[in-house]
Amino acid sequence: MSLLRAALRQHLTRALAPIASRSFHATALRAHGKATAGSGDFHVTFVTAEGDTVVVKADENESLLDVAHANDIDLEGACEGSLACSTCHVVVDPAFYDKIPEPTDEENDMLDLAFGLTDTSRLGCQVAMCKELDGIKVTIPSATRNMAVDV
Repeated sequence: MSLLRAALRQHLTRALAPIASRSFHATALRAHGKATAGSGDFHVTFVTAEGDTVVVKADENESLLDVAHANDIDLEGACEGSLACSTCHVVVDPAFYDKIPEPTDEENDMLDLAFGLTDTSRLGCQVAMCKELDGIKVTIPSATRNMAVDV
């Protein structure tokens, strides 16, 4: 039996050597196919739930949710932008609200579930950056409501 084990060990060592010698790298998800944080042409000001103001850069067509995540800003986004929750709810500065395309019925349905809903509330996953929104200011509410988890 020991001859069989030795032969098997030798075979596995040769077979797995190319795999064992590879180095694996972990990169941030945002670096896969996208520009890294801070390389965009547009600016977004986030007012955090704690009241801190953070100004970051964003790329065209990048959602506010993606901008927040790329810059380590605490905006939940439990459904990862699939329009199935309200955890990326933001309150848009009134000066910019009318520059954003009207919310869809699906977004309005999710907004109805949002904590602290206002007249200028939007889901961060549905607001895409563009030239007209350069300098947009959004406030992150102090709490979120995720109906899939909170029920």
